Amino acid sequence: MVDLVTTVIILVILIIVLVLVAKSIRIVKQWERIVVLYLGRFVGIRGPGLILIIPFLNTVPYIIDLRVITTSFTAEQTLTKDTVPVNVDAVLFWQVTDVEKAALQVADFRGAVLLAAQTALRDVIGKTVLADMLAGREIIDKELQKTIQARIDGWGINVLSVEIRDVVIPLQLQDAMSMQAQADRERQARVILGDSERQIARSFEEAAKVYTDNPTALHLRGMNMLYEGLKSNNAVLVLVPAPALNTMGLGDTTGIVALSQVMKKAKDESAERTREESGTGE
Repeated sequence: MVDLVTTVIILVILIIVLVLVAKSIRIVKQWERIVVLYLGRFVGIRGPGLILIIPFLNTVPYIIDLRVITTSFTAEQTLTKDTVPVNVDAVLFWQVTDVEKAALQVADFRGAVLLAAQTALRDVIGKTVLADMLAGREIIDKELQKTIQARIDGWGINVLSVEIRDVVIPLQLQDAMSMQAQADRERQARVILGDSERQIARSFEEAAKVYTDNPTALHLRGMNMLYEGLKSNNAVLVLVPAPALNTMGLGDTTGIVALSQVMKKAKDESAERTREESGTGE
């Protein structure tokens, strides 16, 4: 009976020792640090590796990650400087640089960083017009980074960057902006078309001056136009009245006007000889 009681006592002692050893050993990962308190008083930062603490006397209230952390945050139905309601979605990249300050200076530093980012985003939106927000996101990102860093300064946290992912505006405003953009593109297209027509007109004017003093060049140009039109696989031969071709200066190209002039001249010479022979016979 005595041996049984002794065995039980030894087992209990072993269990207690094992529990105390288990509570005294902490394994801290490479990217983590633990905050150690002794009877509620801060005594230091431990890690990484195998850490031994005194059970029931030492406590570990925080295990802090030193890697870069990404936090998404939004601002819904926030008015811009020109009173346009927008929904903005952004992401914050930050990192704990001072474990002691992050643990002792602010409660729940993750939640505090998120709230600071949201309020900063609303403030920046209220100071920015919609056009600048849509076109100059890089400037707003830098302004947000500066504002957030100023609000969490002293917490041992460094804001690496802030990026706006999306800006959502009301559907009615999207339609109006689309119509405005389309009108601007049409206006620009008409301006470009007008400039092109003006340049073409100047080129034709210069070409006309060259052809005015050089009928041979005009004749060769007409022949080239006819050749270019007929060499195509889909070319269609069109018969145009000689007066129309003569008016356009293309009669000599086709030879129709020249042929009619030769025939008319031969007819006139024949009539003249007939009159002369009739006069001689009398």
